[in-house]
Amino acid sequence: MSEHETKLMRKIADQKAVVSIVGLGYVGLPLALSFAESGFQVLGLDVDAEKVKKISHRESYIGHIKSQRLRDAASLFSAATDFSLAQEADAILICVPTPLTRHREPDLSFVEGTLRELLPHLRTGQLLSLESTTYPGTTDEVLRPPIEAKGLTVGQDFFLVYSPEREDPANPDFTTRTIPKVLGGTTPACARVGRELYGQVIEKVVTVSSTQAAELTKLLENIYRAVNIGLVNELKIVADSMGLDIHEVIRAAATKPFGFTPFYPGPGLGGHCIPIDPFYLTWKARAYGHHTRFIELAGDVNCRMPDYVVEKLSRALNQRAKPLKGSKILLLGVAYKKNVEDMRESPSLEILRALIAAGSLVDYSDPHIPALPRTRRFSFELKSVPLTPETLASYDAVVLLTDHDAFDHDLILECSQLLIDTRGVFQAGPTVVKA
Repeated sequence: MSEHETKLMRKIADQKAVVSIVGLGYVGLPLALSFAESGFQVLGLDVDAEKVKKISHRESYIGHIKSQRLRDAASLFSAATDFSLAQEADAILICVPTPLTRHREPDLSFVEGTLRELLPHLRTGQLLSLESTTYPGTTDEVLRPPIEAKGLTVGQDFFLVYSPEREDPANPDFTTRTIPKVLGGTTPACARVGRELYGQVIEKVVTVSSTQAAELTKLLENIYRAVNIGLVNELKIVADSMGLDIHEVIRAAATKPFGFTPFYPGPGLGGHCIPIDPFYLTWKARAYGHHTRFIELAGDVNCRMPDYVVEKLSRALNQRAKPLKGSKILLLGVAYKKNVEDMRESPSLEILRALIAAGSLVDYSDPHIPALPRTRRFSFELKSVPLTPETLASYDAVVLLTDHDAFDHDLILECSQLLIDTRGVFQAGPTVVKA
């Protein structure tokens, strides 16, 4: 064990290490709070000055994280946009987005840009951990060479690990502390230091043999979900053609106590992981001469679901002698999942775009998103409309896309002229169409 490793391990064990979290979004903010709540001095870094301002005023900008947590952590948690402050940190954890390009290839610009900002301020005796989802080899091929070119020796006087995030926003059953943490080190020494750090705030740390193994572990978790969701989405279309309710079938199958895990269909896939991560592996697999047909097929099925919803809506309107063009449509929920304000990769936005292009008059209602912000792909000038009996009755069709708990299902069912249900919330009936 080197002198630098011994010194850093001791600082971590004594909770005297300064921890810097780079990227204060849905992953970084709860992680920063977890370290502060465990007694560590935490410095948050983000390019978004508005986020930094809110943290300074102890205001949460994430719905399921209460502002009281920021107030309670005030003495140990601060934030800044000045990346030169990273030289004060003993451990730096990178939690930035890893989206796809328009050609479904990995976009590591946020990771690479973050490293460029940090590089002048890295020093001996630090640990750097990448938490962003990525393809196997990123830590070793993208992060390690610039660090070592600076004169730091990974595994001796500098420590580099990969430990993928596993946040599930708004899930009350699992927290940052209780979700096991997978970790892979560039060297055994790196793994030891990383395990010591994360073990201070997370109940169980699972160490694997390399950063590549940890990177593939994260992809496997999300590909498993994407493939199974693709399966039930395809089965939903088949069941609908047969006049069967796929949700009834899934509920019945889920009574089997072994060999079956229920997955549920919807209007498409959203969020920062499930729609994106499979394509990180398919891209990397091509470098090894492999074509991941099974994974790509599931991705194609999931990507087609917004079109399926629009088609079902169009047919339901036609049966009532109304064309899609000119019809007033209300979309319920634009967040990618229930009870969050996160719109990343939300299929609701694809459906909104398609309906506007078809000439529909479209509004939305979402208690978590009062106005639609500009995204990398979409820009809509719309604000959430309130749900009242009069509002619901004024639309030719209401489409449930995100089943927020805040929605009054009885009101929606009673007052909608036509209700398109993509989440299996309502029973099929004269005014309810499953999609």
